[in-house]
Amino acid sequence: MPPQLKRLIPLFVVFIGLFLIVRHLLIPDSFGQYGHYRGIALEEIASKEMNVANKAMCVDCHYEVQEIIENDVHADLSCIICHGAGLEHVDNPEAGNIQKIGTRELCGSCHELNPARPMDIIFQVDLSTHNPEFENCSDCHHPHQVWEGIQ
Repeated sequence: MPPQLKRLIPLFVVFIGLFLIVRHLLIPDSFGQYGHYRGIALEEIASKEMNVANKAMCVDCHYEVQEIIENDVHADLSCIICHGAGLEHVDNPEAGNIQKIGTRELCGSCHELNPARPMDIIFQVDLSTHNPEFENCSDCHHPHQVWEGIQ
């Protein structure tokens, strides 16, 4: 056996041994319980305190908006998609800490022209050419209105 291998083999054995020790210390016991996942992760996530408001919480106060968007294309969307988590707002409505809607950036996250997104499902516009002088889409389009086509 060449002398280089005599020196490298113990080095590889030490390296592999250290790797196995560190791996054992870093990987949680529940890893692999449900395939290539930490089994305890679901319990950890479920134990976290909720910090988002659900649509029912929003409708408790904003029933007039719910009546308007019931038959709208946005009816199946949760309020938090456009307005943010909202639980702080539910707990303290006077705080006014709810995300405002209608900005080009926010509306563009769904409606910006994207060839990978089917046009027949989500209406899309090229925001670089579609009324670039307006900063807010809601200046012309109200997201809480019944959409009867392109507005």
